[in-house]
Amino acid sequence: MLKSQILEKLHQKYNNFSLVDIENIFDLFIKKMTLSLKEGKNIEIRGFGTFSRKINKEKYVRNPKTNERLFKSKSYKVHFKIGKTLHKRLNSNYDDLS
Repeated sequence: MLKSQILEKLHQKYNNFSLVDIENIFDLFIKKMTLSLKEGKNIEIRGFGTFSRKINKEKYVRNPKTNERLFKSKSYKVHFKIGKTLHKRLNSNYDDLS
């Protein structure tokens, strides 16, 4: 699902807000999530899942094209652990979803 599709669905559900207001709220939500992950905090959305930050260690890597050895410094990636409710909904019959 694209960001524009999410914003459109939110606008249909909450038509008393303008599309610009909904987009600003959505952007603020994403920005707050990003800042929290940068600070090393976990984000838990009950019934949906947990976002956390994982470290990619420093290491030497190889460029497969030139076989050149390069040093890759420490970096971070986002890890998502699915919540029980979402896991059950994904693995249940399609008719059970409401």
